[in-house]
Amino acid sequence: MNKSYLFLICLMAGLTACTPRPQKVTKVTEAAPVWPDYTDITIPYNIAPLNFMIEGAEGMQVTICGDTDSLQVSGRNKACFPTSKWRKLLQKQKGKTMRVRITARMEGRWLAYPDIRWQVAEEHIDSYLSYRLIEPGYEVWNELQLCERNLENFDEKVIADNRLTGGNCMNCHTYGGQSGQLSMFHLRGKGGGTLLNRNGELRKLNLKNDSMVSAAVYGDFHPSGRYAVFSSNIIIPAFHAQGSKRLEVYDTASDLTVADLEQNRMLLSPLTSNKKVLETFPTFSADGKWIYYCSAPQTALPDSIGKLRYSLCRIGFDTKSGKWGEHADTLWNARTRKGSVCFPKASPDGKYLLLTIADYGTFPIWHQETDLYMLELATGTIEACKEVNSDRSDTYHSWSSNSRWFAFASKRGDGQYGKPYFAYVDKEGKAHKPFVLPQKDPEHYFFTFKSYNIPELSDSPLPFDAIKVKQVYEQVAAEPFK
Repeated sequence: MNKSYLFLICLMAGLTACTPRPQKVTKVTEAAPVWPDYTDITIPYNIAPLNFMIEGAEGMQVTICGDTDSLQVSGRNKACFPTSKWRKLLQKQKGKTMRVRITARMEGRWLAYPDIRWQVAEEHIDSYLSYRLIEPGYEVWNELQLCERNLENFDEKVIADNRLTGGNCMNCHTYGGQSGQLSMFHLRGKGGGTLLNRNGELRKLNLKNDSMVSAAVYGDFHPSGRYAVFSSNIIIPAFHAQGSKRLEVYDTASDLTVADLEQNRMLLSPLTSNKKVLETFPTFSADGKWIYYCSAPQTALPDSIGKLRYSLCRIGFDTKSGKWGEHADTLWNARTRKGSVCFPKASPDGKYLLLTIADYGTFPIWHQETDLYMLELATGTIEACKEVNSDRSDTYHSWSSNSRWFAFASKRGDGQYGKPYFAYVDKEGKAHKPFVLPQKDPEHYFFTFKSYNIPELSDSPLPFDAIKVKQVYEQVAAEPFK
């Protein structure tokens, strides 16, 4: 027998022998201490393996049981599933429930925990997610990356790196129609601009004219792809005197504008450019006929920051003429309700608006009380997503193209680092218990000292990378808008 082959056999036998096997198992009633919390959740059939760990385990065996097939792994304290076998099992279990049996050796005793249940939804989630990796502080932005993750496996691609673009700040990435063929992000500083991606062709745009208080900030594409709506904001960070809070971020001025991406012009409305009113976080409706946004009357800042509350409003938009509507409606009035609305996002099927509500202000990631709410557009009913929300900030959400999933950033757990989570929305519009983005190594989040900002879903990969962005930054002049 070949010596190398014999050595391999012996090595594998040794590794197998080193993995403790369950003996004299005791059944317990307490839930298995699984990290991340993947207990009793609904998952898409095209998600990467939900690898997890049991901290403190001296050995473990995990079996995923489907209707006809099963998948078993063992190890010391981590359950890492082979991607190909995982994918085949989930495909067979569409619309069905899988049971996860966990046996772990804890302090010398083998314990059998109650089964965990994973409901495999019939609907897929968009296969790609982009996010900005950034320190969770207020002053560090010299090392930023925009990344794209394949949700069906663990592949990650850097789509922009500010170490290649003069160390400038980069704002988060936005898709049009949940497609990697239409997207944009802002590259700030000298030589910067808004980088617009159309089928891999990158344009650099100067989205500002003399009537705007600043260059474009928060934005969203019109369904046609011709237009994009933005806020222009003068943003101020300020430290809190309260020991329980670290930082407040607020606008001293903010208006709305629509950019015509074909004729390089900015379209403003007097109804959304009033100096006595702050408007921000605009987004188009699914049919493109409305612009939803947040609005608050000017107040003395920062002294009266606790009184700064934003209402949810909408105004019409005519695609053919490129004209704003002649009146604005208030859908949720902050003056009569407690709270401040942020970041409305319309579901692609046109049924819902997903938004966040904080006690006050317009920078929800720093407000631990920020929760997600679902507004049913047909009835005007708004309800908290109780199964989704935590005791920390839950915000910065985006829809999957089939309107059955959404991604969001949450600071649950340590309260410092935002992580991407996913939640299923059933046919009745109820959001189910979320789960965190799976990683190849379950300990990933313990050693990654970055926040995942603005997780955005896409049904196709981006056709550019950080090198292409560097070339455009260095060689292409920003196109002016009038």
